[in-house]
Amino acid sequence: MYPHEHEHEHFDATINKYAQALEKYPAPFTDAEVDKAVAQLVDQHVAENDNKKVKQLLLHCVDLTTLTVTDNDERVMHLAKQVNLLDEKHPELENVASICVYPCFAEIVRATLEVEAVGITCVSGAFPSSQTFSEVKIAETALALRDGATEIDIVLPVGKFLAGDYEAVCDEIGELKAVCADKTMKVILETGALKTADLIHKASILSMLSGADFIKTSTGKIDISATPQAAYVMCHAIKEYYKETGVKVGFKAAGGMKTVRDALVYYTIVKEVLGEEWLNNKLFRLGTSRLANLLLSDILEEEVKLF
Repeated sequence: MYPHEHEHEHFDATINKYAQALEKYPAPFTDAEVDKAVAQLVDQHVAENDNKKVKQLLLHCVDLTTLTVTDNDERVMHLAKQVNLLDEKHPELENVASICVYPCFAEIVRATLEVEAVGITCVSGAFPSSQTFSEVKIAETALALRDGATEIDIVLPVGKFLAGDYEAVCDEIGELKAVCADKTMKVILETGALKTADLIHKASILSMLSGADFIKTSTGKIDISATPQAAYVMCHAIKEYYKETGVKVGFKAAGGMKTVRDALVYYTIVKEVLGEEWLNNKLFRLGTSRLANLLLSDILEEEVKLF
């Protein structure tokens, strides 16, 4: 046997392993077909979902997010206090799903937050680039969980994925899921960097095969964030994976949502592709900072600037 021949055989076997896994889940649409299908869904169904009951559910699905370079203890504490205040002022409303912060603020949220039903989400694993040592990602995730995180959002190693190194991608996601154990782990695909329906579909399948409890569109830190087209492809991948495995994986849209209509579009896609079973905050989330006030304003029929 020539030098390194064994290594080449192992590499080929690994490629075949992931190729075989992906063969079970071929991408069902071209980009043009996705555009057409989304346009039809929006045209036919968004208006029927534009009502107070749906907006109340959307509020309950919000991961209320602050992920800026100017975040500090005081700002994060204020956000948590406002969530408490919403609970006090409007106990008839189901509160947001979670508060989403950098890992160093998990302890502040845990100490301030008084609403038991609201979780603490931390972005982890070198958010938003995912470009550091696996050991650092593992340590950061473990520290976030130690300090009170109930959910972890990690970023798919996009560079490795685009280079075709599926083994490294899947191994890393699996290692981080092992750290999270029974805590919810969301994998951010950064769909704006993947661009095509085929690549978004592959990233969705590999993330779910590796242990993702949710797949999430975007970090919100690059030019193209969540799009209805990416959501449509991801939801179809979730549907296929559920049919194959019986495992329900959640969907989270994040980044770029500016209006209530934007949220209604994502709700409509989830409803029409995945069905009513996904219309709850255990399987559907919206990562946003601005949308909670807009939803509250529509629900309460007055301008609200709580957050």
